[in-house]
Parts: sequence; C-alpha cells; structure tokens
Amino acid sequence: MKLTKEAVATLILPPGKTDHFEWDYSLPSFGVRLRGQAKNWAVQYRVGRRQRRESLGDVRQVSLEDARKIARQRFAQVQLGIDPTAERRQDAALTLKQAIDRYLDARRDRLRPNTFQAAVRYFAVHWKPLHSRPLDAIKRADVAAVLQNSIKDHGRTSAARARGNLSALFGWAMREGLAETNPTLATNHPLEGMTCRERVLDDDEIAAVWRATADAERSSHIIRLLLLTGCRRDEISALRWTEINLETGLLTISGERIKNHRALELPLPGPALAILRSVPRRDGDFVFGKSNAFSGWSAAKLRLDAKIVMAEGRPLAAWRVHDLRRTMRTNLGRIGVAPHIAELAINHVKGGVQAVYDKHRYGREIGAALALWADHVLAVVEGRESNVALSA
Repeated sequence: MKLTKEAVATLILPPGKTDHFEWDYSLPSFGVRLRGQAKNWAVQYRVGRRQRRESLGDVRQVSLEDARKIARQRFAQVQLGIDPTAERRQDAALTLKQAIDRYLDARRDRLRPNTFQAAVRYFAVHWKPLHSRPLDAIKRADVAAVLQNSIKDHGRTSAARARGNLSALFGWAMREGLAETNPTLATNHPLEGMTCRERVLDDDEIAAVWRATADAERSSHIIRLLLLTGCRRDEISALRWTEINLETGLLTISGERIKNHRALELPLPGPALAILRSVPRRDGDFVFGKSNAFSGWSAAKLRLDAKIVMAEGRPLAAWRVHDLRRTMRTNLGRIGVAPHIAELAINHVKGGVQAVYDKHRYGREIGAALALWADHVLAVVEGRESNVALSA
C-alpha cells in the first residue's frame, strides 16, 4: 500500500500475527512494522551479502516525511558503498554534551537571542549530570531522575522548561539519525496537574509593591516599569537606550526581542518616562546593565519581598514578577479600556478576521489607555480618589 498519515493510523496487526511489516509501494523497502502494540517505521537494505533492517522510530514521534527522508539517506549511503549501520555505530558514542553543542550550533540562527541563551543555561545546569553519557544510552529513567532533582533545586517551572529543551534536542537528533527515540516523551511533566496562573494583585498589593520600590535599585525601576507598561520581564530588563525616545515618549522594541516576534511600539505614560529619565547613563547601550541585560532576578525578588514585609508588616500572598503583566491587563478592563485596545497594549497579536483586515496600530488609543492606568496606579499609591471610573 502507499503509506499516508491516515493509512498508517488505521494499520492493525492481521489476525493471528504478532509481527507484521507493511511496505510502502512509493518507496520500496520502507514501511511500518507492527509488533504487539508498537508501531514503528522500518527500513531494510542489503550491504554486500548482509541484509540490514533498521527501526526509524515510533510513528507517533517521527513524522512520515521525516521517516521517508531518513530512509532515503540510508539508501543513498548504500548506493555509495557506505554501511549505514557502521556509520551509526560511530555516532552511538556521541555524548549528550557533544549532541548539545551540535544542536545549539544548528539552532543558533533560528532562535531569539534570549531563547537561545536560556537553552544554553538549561542544558548547562539541569542536564549536566548526563553530559558524559552516550546519547543513545540515556533512558527514560535517567531523564526522570534528573527532572526530580531539578524540581527540588530549581522549581517546577524551570524544570519544565529544561525538559522542553531536552525533548527538542532529541527530536532534532532523531531527524539527524543520531538517536532512535526521545526518552523525555514518556516522563512526567513537572507542571502536570497545576492550573494556569491566575494571580492578579489587588489595589492594596499594587500600592505595597510600588512603595517597596521607591529606592534607586535597578530592579526597583524595572518592577515599576513592568507594572506601568505590562511588558514582559526580559523586554524591560534588557532595554536599550536606542529603543527609547525620551522626547516623543515612544518605546520601540524590534520583533527579534519579542516573544511573539511582533515589534512593540508603546507610547509611554508620564510616570514611566520619569523613571527612565532618572536612570543614570552608563557606558554601553543597556539601560539597566553595563554590557548586558539586568539579571539576578531570584535575589532581587527576595529583596523586594523582604522590603514589603518591613514596610507593610506582612508579606503578600505568593506572587511572581510576571503577575504584574496580568494585573495590568486585567485592570485595563476594569478602568474601561476596550478589550481590543487592552490586548494591543500588551502586544498580543490580533486574531481571526481582525488580524486579516485591521492593520491599524492604534497608537493614540494605547497611549491614552496607559495614561489612564498610570493615573489609577498613582491614585492607589497616594490614597486619593482615582480620576478613572472603575467597573465591578
């Protein structure tokens, strides 16, 4: 039969058989092997007098296109007099660290700088215990054990991101013919069973955070800007002077630095501009760093929480820096900003028909919305009546 995605999905073992091959008419000697509950791509070829048969991975993990591509590579090697099995034996000694280096080199120009640096960090820190292991010798139990330690040492979110990076590496390695399986796929996800983040700071908590960031610490400036603008943490912590026009009040960040790759143009409210004008200029272009972005967020968040306790006499309920973005977006609706303007204010991409037909940037409306929000924040902090009418 001619193998298609749909045809493969319907394949079952013939009655009375425990092992069966279904070969592809369009690419002879390539097909699917059904054994028990397993369904794997298979390829067979002859090297000299020896018949070789090789599994190309689970049909659920390797696409039909990728499997065909690998099969053609095997056939091409045979035609050139190369024994693919011998070649793979040489690659079998490839360690995880060597595979990481090759993977990162291949992905360097395809990932945003921040994403790439995060991947480097996750591989270097979380997966260091497996660096010296041969890639094909790493089993599901090995990955699961490291993940458990990562959860204890770095938290569930960080462990989940490390798991995602390792899974991406093994997916790439399978397509390169360096690994047969992806041992991360059947491991427990560190965030399994956890609900999506819903934390929104109330007005009293907003005031507490603002009062605790009255000092001249760089992290304090960043926290206030995050609250006022709803930007993502990395967008402000890596802010450059060339991205700010203090005369026009416009913040412009290219899509290369944005999670959704959509360039950000934000008319800054007066309080945000005042913060930026108060920041001393250092050598280099980074607003909050000398030669790179501000880092050290774990320590900065601990200091901030301690300052809140000192000033307020009690801690806030558990919260994260990213909750400021959700707080700002939620309150834009509360102060009467239209939903489509509120979404654009935090640089969410338009969806559906609107994305096709409405190309307007709504800069004036976004600027007005941020000004309203800034006025509300200051009113809350100063304990005065807000000029903004609030909805329930």
